[in-house]
Amino acid sequence: MIVDDNKIARATIKQLAERVDDVDIVAECATAMEAYNILRGKPVDLLLLDIEMPGMTGLELTKAIANKNPVIVFITSKKEYALDAFDLNVVDYIIKPVTSSRFIQAIDKVREILASKREEVNLKEDEFVFVRDSNIVRRLSLESILFAEAMGDYVKLYTPEKFYAIHTTLKSVEERLPATRFMRVHRSYVVAINKIDKIEEGSVLVVHGKPVPVADAYRSALNKRMNVL
Repeated sequence: MIVDDNKIARATIKQLAERVDDVDIVAECATAMEAYNILRGKPVDLLLLDIEMPGMTGLELTKAIANKNPVIVFITSKKEYALDAFDLNVVDYIIKPVTSSRFIQAIDKVREILASKREEVNLKEDEFVFVRDSNIVRRLSLESILFAEAMGDYVKLYTPEKFYAIHTTLKSVEERLPATRFMRVHRSYVVAINKIDKIEEGSVLVVHGKPVPVADAYRSALNKRMNVL
């Protein structure tokens, strides 16, 4: 969906979008309120959105449709809203006039986000792993896993209630766990990102009250995944 109060700007963005094979324009709106009303009843993957518009602004629209969860790229002539925009987790912020190369760069980012979302949806159909506990094979929910710890020839999978010791390698466990939800933070630890309570002194995670070390090699990537400012 293209949302811009300037007719010429809408036409320019439309021309750029029509050159990309996997982009289909489902609506063009001259106001944010018009877009809001459409989005209430029609799911949209991508919103190409101006910021300064009469009535509701692009920033206000983004807050109003947070539960709709479309991918948003701001296309605006104003630089000063960039920090506010990225606080709203938009994918990109393009300053007008829009060039073909800059537009394609933004669309590439959008593809990555949409692919990640599709992977998350697919995981819902298979959100568990089977682990061998003594002589019994048990089904273990991915949501219940806090972190994995390598211990010699075994890996301990920790849940809030207990841990399971599995005769395998941490690399094998890491490959079985979805990368969208789990991350290696140390040569001996893989953690569930959404289970992290806090980071202490930049080198220790607290996961469900348990300390997990973070190696220097993984700290930057971890901060990026956690959106640490």
